[in-house]
Amino acid sequence: MRQNRFTSVLIIGAVIILVIWLIGNMFHSKTNAFDRGSVKSTSSSSSSGQTSNSNQTVVPWDYKIEEKSVGDLINGDMTILPDNQLLANDDNYATGDKIWTLSYMYAEMNADKSGKTNVVLSPWKPIKSYKTKDAADKDLLNLKDQIDTQVDLVGVYKTEDNGKFREFAVITLPTGNDIKQPISEERYASFKSKKKVKVSLEEVHNYENYDDTMAKFRGWGE
Repeated sequence: MRQNRFTSVLIIGAVIILVIWLIGNMFHSKTNAFDRGSVKSTSSSSSSGQTSNSNQTVVPWDYKIEEKSVGDLINGDMTILPDNQLLANDDNYATGDKIWTLSYMYAEMNADKSGKTNVVLSPWKPIKSYKTKDAADKDLLNLKDQIDTQVDLVGVYKTEDNGKFREFAVITLPTGNDIKQPISEERYASFKSKKKVKVSLEEVHNYENYDDTMAKFRGWGE
């Protein structure tokens, strides 16, 4: 009897440990954008951010591709000239080799007491190297999407200065922040009675977590 009870306790304990491990994996799993191949986001309104406090959110902002030269080799890393930025030497490059780099910029968005959002951009950070520009462009296509969708129109207004008028529209992006854009008199008249408008957006993905995105205004769709 004692042996059977001991065996039962061991089995129950093993089951509990397995359940805890599975739950932990569910909350810590992330999708790396470089592992997605040609898969792109299909959501027109998906957005998220890494929130560091109640008023600050960190979001992916932009990427760029540049041709660089390999400088000094430091252990398993290399410096990238002319800026002497450090990057892992994953492809065993030699000093003087010409390479292409993909660099990343994020933004810290802070809301003040009045509700205004202040944006602070990070310096460019190289995150990956390539032997060809085609390979770099392929990764970039997975990190930035162009989408057409509808967004909420907060309203339109005009200002006057010495008899000159300027018209503006305020819209709410999928990320939840409001932006102001100058518009023409014709668009001002057209937007006055609308609650939603069509726009073109650029959706920027976090290279470490594909579902973490930032939507940026790129033009009107009407």
